[in-house]
Amino acid sequence: MNQEEGAKLTVTSTAFEHQGWIPARFTCDGDSVSPDLAWDGGPEGTRSFVVWMQDPDVPSPGLRLFTWVHWLVYDIPAEVRALPEALPKVAVLDNGAKQGVTSFRRPGYGAPCPLVGTHGYHFAVYALDTMLSLQPAQASSRAIRQAMQGHVLAEGVLIGRYNRARRVESE
Repeated sequence: MNQEEGAKLTVTSTAFEHQGWIPARFTCDGDSVSPDLAWDGGPEGTRSFVVWMQDPDVPSPGLRLFTWVHWLVYDIPAEVRALPEALPKVAVLDNGAKQGVTSFRRPGYGAPCPLVGTHGYHFAVYALDTMLSLQPAQASSRAIRQAMQGHVLAEGVLIGRYNRARRVESE
């Protein structure tokens, strides 16, 4: 993706620590609301950010793993460094950012709800040197990924885990 050598973002949440358990509030066993996210500033030339949440631990019928996309927020203005908890599931947010179509076939946060076992949910943030300018509530993960090609300046990831048998009600 043409990332600058060593350019990293630090992604955090007050809801859980990196590699920690995601509280049930943010899952299908709770309120199904998005957690808050924050990231340190992007490098010089950052014009926008993308938040991409995925679960790479989803088994398919052939017992292979594939990636399920839970959340796509793009064209987040460069001056924005955080998303609050419980973002509305709308095409365009108040700050001008747009939400793309997830594996749930709709825009907005899709809560973790693994059928079996522990899954790792990757909340990635990308700093881009451009705005993607894709149609809100219509842009797929494939379209967003293609539009990001050659424009990633830095990235960071926060990983949270969830297992429905080991629900964490609060941290």
